[in-house]
Amino acid sequence: MSRSPELFGLTFGGIAVVLGASYILADQFVVDLPAPARGGVPLVGAASADEVPAEATVQAASAGTETAPSPSREGDFGLGRAALPEEVAAWDIDIRPDGQGLPEGSGDVWTGEELFVEQCAMCHGDFGEGAGRWPQLAMGQGTLEGPDPVKTVGSYWPYLSTVWDYVHRAMPFGNAQSLSPDEVYAITAYILYLNEVVEDDFVLSRESFAEVTMPNEDNFYMDDRPEVELARFSEAPCMEACKDGVEITMHARVLDVTPEGGGDGGGIDLEGSSGSPGDAAPEPAAAPADPEPAADPEPATEAAAAGPDPALVETGAQVFRKCQACHEVGEDAANRVGPHLTDLVGRPIGSVDGFNYSAVFEEARAAGDVWTEEHLAEFLADPRGTYPGTKMSFGGLRKDDEIAALVAYLRSAGAE
Repeated sequence: MSRSPELFGLTFGGIAVVLGASYILADQFVVDLPAPARGGVPLVGAASADEVPAEATVQAASAGTETAPSPSREGDFGLGRAALPEEVAAWDIDIRPDGQGLPEGSGDVWTGEELFVEQCAMCHGDFGEGAGRWPQLAMGQGTLEGPDPVKTVGSYWPYLSTVWDYVHRAMPFGNAQSLSPDEVYAITAYILYLNEVVEDDFVLSRESFAEVTMPNEDNFYMDDRPEVELARFSEAPCMEACKDGVEITMHARVLDVTPEGGGDGGGIDLEGSSGSPGDAAPEPAAAPADPEPAADPEPATEAAAAGPDPALVETGAQVFRKCQACHEVGEDAANRVGPHLTDLVGRPIGSVDGFNYSAVFEEARAAGDVWTEEHLAEFLADPRGTYPGTKMSFGGLRKDDEIAALVAYLRSAGAE
């Protein structure tokens, strides 16, 4: 009997350890029953949720947390508000080709020139010729079908609304939509003037907008490729009557697409015959004969001595505004981007001291060429055609009356 308390103590101690371990394991690994079961709904014998009594479902729903009703799919979902008219107007700034959407305002060509020089010339040049790699805005007419098309406002853009809208929406670069409607009208008018679409007295406004027709408008048309081209290219290709042979008509070097020099010394000469390092070198071309000295300019006639027409000179002064960004004229004129033009008529070409001329003008000076009125008029009409390689970016004057007026003005600037 003396060992009974020890046996009972060990027995109850072992039972306590087993029960404690069972409780710990049950607390860690036994998952809570679903909510309907916790609400007292008997699951025994229930094969699916459809067999659960409706009263039990109501009881379980009332025991759980209430949820917000789902939003209605009709209407505006209760979010936001209707946009105010002024908010819509701030975004609705596009301009249609017929001018719909243009604001009140106006701007003339010469006001536009001042604004263009201040706001736009740093990227597009004083005359829209483009600075560096920035786009060119003026001239380029007649180049679209050539090997080097120049797409500008005057040569390519079909609608004036595109010009106005782009200037208004995106310019000047880095400070978009900072221009007033009057300033946009003026800059657009000046761009049209640079492209010789309007005269220098033109004033652009909502009323005069429809008077302007862009030079390339008729060359734009609706895309008809699905009707015109798709059917033709969907047909089976013709594989008959093919050309029998191929004839070489010109070599790459003649076309000026092959770099000169380099390689192993072989190649093709300008006549199309093959060459090799062992071939005899061609005989050097004979040196050109010394050019004859230029004849002295003919003495001025009595009409020329009398001086140009004052009205023509006044018109030329207006035309010279296209030149004054690069040139000065007058008693105190100095060299700028280009040389000063005082006493230009009768002056040897490339002779202004201190100015770094293009090589082509240096050659003209060495040849003794002189700026006569006729030669100056030829140059003003086509600067790059008259002197290929000139650094002067101005595309030239297209109107004979403007050329005559500018020549008269430059001649008067040298008269004593």
